[in-house]
Amino acid sequence: MAAVKPALRIVDSITELVPGADAGCVAVSGSHGGISSARYALAALPFLQDQGVAACAVSHQSARIGAALSTWATGVISHCNALAEALGAAPGRPCAELVQRLTSGPAPPLPHEMV
Repeated sequence: MAAVKPALRIVDSITELVPGADAGCVAVSGSHGGISSARYALAALPFLQDQGVAACAVSHQSARIGAALSTWATGVISHCNALAEALGAAPGRPCAELVQRLTSGPAPPLPHEMV
């Protein structure tokens, strides 16, 4: 019997995830990092590791901040924790590639399809 792939959730803010209902999902978020708060986003990676959550950040140069579709479609991983690395995440790899492999979900929209 084949393993069931996790659900894919695309949310502009990580706060849109629902505790319990979204447990185990693969979430792509556009949550803000920005230059001044990037250190906080990166500081979350070890915290999430300690909570058993695989997590990555994408470069602000590859995706629009606050826009999850942009993160998914054009985001390039810049940092990840060890749990995410164990799933195949690595700096320089496209977010979409990892998400598609983990979820067997659809390909992201093309940049011209995002409004």
